[in-house]
Amino acid sequence: MKFNQIIRIVILFLCTITLFAGTAVAGTPYGKGINLQETTPISKIYDDPGTYIGKTVKVEGLIVDVCSTRGCWMSIASDRAFETLRIKVTDGEIVFPITARGRKSAVQGTVQEISMTREQAIEFKKHQAEESGKTFDPASVTGAVKLYQIKATGAVIE
Repeated sequence: MKFNQIIRIVILFLCTITLFAGTAVAGTPYGKGINLQETTPISKIYDDPGTYIGKTVKVEGLIVDVCSTRGCWMSIASDRAFETLRIKVTDGEIVFPITARGRKSAVQGTVQEISMTREQAIEFKKHQAEESGKTFDPASVTGAVKLYQIKATGAVIE
């Protein structure tokens, strides 16, 4: 092999590594990982949230959105169409990579209910839209809002 060919191969290899640096690798654990075996369908949490609030569950779904500024939350698709569940972590404890969008994830954590006044909901949704690079119309919030989310302690992204 000529020296120039070796240099090209090394450069190609380094470019490939650089391209994939920081991406979620299949089966990558985040935080404390997952130790629960049973998966709770997200739709069941929404159907009867009182049963699950404060309980530790494992949920699974396709990652549809990730916080683009800190990686401190992600949204995963429910087993029911057009329904998602927010997965929130303490900033810096777990950082979900933006490249996780479109991948499957299993998440373990505690189900939380967050009650917001209309004004709090407007601020929350405005902030969430900014993080996602989306537009937000304050008129879309017509009253108080209850939000359900998982305060995650661990996740695995495939």
